[in-house]
Amino acid sequence: MLLNISNINFASFALPAIGSLLLAYLLGSVNFAIIFTKIFIKDDIRNHGSGNAGMTNVLRIVGSLPAILTFVFDFLKSVISVLAATWIISSVCPDPEVVRFMSYLAGFACIIGHLFPVFFGFRGGKGIVTAAGMICVTDWRVFIAILAVFGIVFLIKRIISLASISCAVAFPILTFIFKYLVDGHRGEVPEMNALMLTLVALVAGVVVIIKHGENIKRLIAGTEKPIQPKKR
Repeated sequence: MLLNISNINFASFALPAIGSLLLAYLLGSVNFAIIFTKIFIKDDIRNHGSGNAGMTNVLRIVGSLPAILTFVFDFLKSVISVLAATWIISSVCPDPEVVRFMSYLAGFACIIGHLFPVFFGFRGGKGIVTAAGMICVTDWRVFIAILAVFGIVFLIKRIISLASISCAVAFPILTFIFKYLVDGHRGEVPEMNALMLTLVALVAGVVVIIKHGENIKRLIAGTEKPIQPKKR
C-alpha cells in the first residue's frame, strides 16, 4: 500500500508542505559552529583546522564549551524542523503516513541546510549531529541503535569521523530493519511506506558520507587524527 493521497486536497496541501520543507532548510542553514566560533574567538571556524563548520572542528580549535553549544543547537534545530513539519502537515492532512513521510523529508531538508547553508555561502558542516536530531524524533529505536554504533566505533578507534561514517552507513540499514521488518511485519507501517522512509534514510546517509570524502581519504591513508584525552 502506497501513501494514501486520495484524501489530500493538493491545493491546500502544497503550500504547507513546501513551507515546512523550506523552514527546515532555513533552520538547517543556521550553522552554530560558525556562530559560536565567531562569538568565542571572533573568527570563522572554516579558517581553522579541517575547515569544516562542525562540532568536531570547534572542539579541536575553540574548546569544549563552544563545541557543546554547537552540538546542542545543531541537534535542536533538526528536532524543531521535524516537529514543526509534523504539526504543519497534520493540520492539513489526516493521513498519519503522509505526516510521517513529510517529517522525514523535513529532517532531510534540515540536513541539506546544514551541509549547504544559504546564510554562509553554502559551506557548512557534515550533518552528523543534525541527522541525529532527525533520527531522535522520527524513531527512538533507530536513534538508540545509532548511538550504540557511534559509541562502539569511537571507543575502539577514538576517531569521530569513522564513528560518524559508520552511523551514516547504519542509518538506512536500521531504518529498514525497524520500519520494514518490525513495523511492516506487525502491520503498523505499510511495507511500501517503510521502503520510502528507508529511501530517505539512504539518501541522507549517502549525502553525509560524500561530505566526509576528505576524512575517508585520510582514514585510508592512516592519517586521520583520533581524539586524544588531554594530559593533566
